[in-house]
Amino acid sequence: MSPRLSSLGLRLALVAALPGAAAVLCALLLILGLGEVSARMQALDAAERQMDRYAALSGGTARYLLVAAEAAQAGLDAPARALRLDGIAAEMRAEFARLRAAPGTQAPSRAQRGQGSAAGAMALARVQAQFDVTHAAVTGAGRSAEALRAHLDSFAMHADANLSAAMAEQIRAREAIRTGILRLRQRLSLAATAMALAAGGMAMAAWLGLVRPLIRRIDRLEGAARQIAAQDFAVALPEGPDEIGRVFAETNRMARALGQRAAEVETARARLTRTVAERTAALQAANDRLAARDRDRRRFFADISHELRTPLTVISMEAQIGAAAPQGGAREAFAVIRGRAERLNRRIDDLLRVARSETGQLELNAEPLEAGPLLEEALEETAGELAAAGMRVKRQDWPRAPVLADRNWLRQVMTGAIRNAIRHAAAGEELHLQIRAGPDIRIGIGDRGPGIAAAQRDTLFDRFARGPGSPGFGLGLALSHWVMEAQGGRIEIESPAAGHDGQGPAGTTIWLVLPEGGGGAAAPGRDGDAQGKGIC
Repeated sequence: MSPRLSSLGLRLALVAALPGAAAVLCALLLILGLGEVSARMQALDAAERQMDRYAALSGGTARYLLVAAEAAQAGLDAPARALRLDGIAAEMRAEFARLRAAPGTQAPSRAQRGQGSAAGAMALARVQAQFDVTHAAVTGAGRSAEALRAHLDSFAMHADANLSAAMAEQIRAREAIRTGILRLRQRLSLAATAMALAAGGMAMAAWLGLVRPLIRRIDRLEGAARQIAAQDFAVALPEGPDEIGRVFAETNRMARALGQRAAEVETARARLTRTVAERTAALQAANDRLAARDRDRRRFFADISHELRTPLTVISMEAQIGAAAPQGGAREAFAVIRGRAERLNRRIDDLLRVARSETGQLELNAEPLEAGPLLEEALEETAGELAAAGMRVKRQDWPRAPVLADRNWLRQVMTGAIRNAIRHAAAGEELHLQIRAGPDIRIGIGDRGPGIAAAQRDTLFDRFARGPGSPGFGLGLALSHWVMEAQGGRIEIESPAAGHDGQGPAGTTIWLVLPEGGGGAAAPGRDGDAQGKGIC
């Protein structure tokens, strides 16, 4: 195939042009055929009108002969005969003029050829010549009646023969035109049939030679696309010089590139899988080691707590016995020893509780209690630290504040809040403790320290968050926040503290808020997600 015909667009243009050319040819044939039919119909109409004129002329000739014969028989003179015949003669001359001006008497057209128009014109000319001679003789003077009858008989004989011959020629011409119209219709029908068959053949040839192979190639391209979509890149489409052939070539190239990329991805995936497996194994091993260390640490705490509790129990019992003795000074000393032993026992409980919280095994045992005495216990535990920091405790008479909460955990939250104030606000020299009763029980622990910026307050309850310049202000508030929420309460930070006049340190108040009576407290034994948390 030549390079020009290898273009699919050119071939499609040629296929599209063939029906257009056929349509133009059909239109031309239709125009020419209609023009020829119109001309022949006009010729047929003219022939019909010519026959009507011949009939009118024949009638006029008969009327003229009848009037002329009556005038001759009546013995009228020439002027009288002329007066009676001149009107009829004028009508006949006008009819002769119309017949000569009609197409049948002119040079024959294509539609009129073969219809004998020349013979008819000659017969018409002879009739008119005879009429002129006869009319001159009939209207002339000095003619006898016998002479007039002789002229009229001769005119009648020759006029009838010539008019009959002209009309016969005209009839033959009309039939020839009709035959020509029928033949033209047959030729046009044959031409239209031939062109329809040719158009159908061209359409079939275009379908078989171009459209069907094109559809098959497009189907192959669609199959290749589905094959690529199914991750099968073994595509081998036949390439060619036309547009679809070039698309096939690009599809083959794309399939090869995708295949190479898929192989690279598969290799990278296998390598990543091995790496993930290796790292997972390493992490699992590290996790096992950490779990073993955690078990050892918790076992250590349990063992040391057990070892400490045994002598503490003995000391507490002996101190209780000694405090019951009647000696005056010794009784107070035994009471102090017993108090310190009980405090140390609570410390051991706190140590175990913190150890459990770091393993996610935090338990809350809710019970009805008063917030005031519990705050007294927290203050008693931190009395030594407050004295060492030189901080004065400012307090008031606390109202009755019943709550439902875990005694030990709530005490630890209070203790942690006091120690945070000691750690961060010792320079303020004051610790403010207050309890407010109402719809909620609000326990306030405030200081006169530097305060907490608004941007830092938003992150204080996040795990591992720390206050400014503090190595230990981190996990405590996060765990305290969880403990309060688990008991149906919350922690609020107020900084600057109430009563700040804009001069001096801003101060901070930590509000521990619980529902009065503990309506939203956690049920006993509730576990929480306290992994990695502790009280400061």
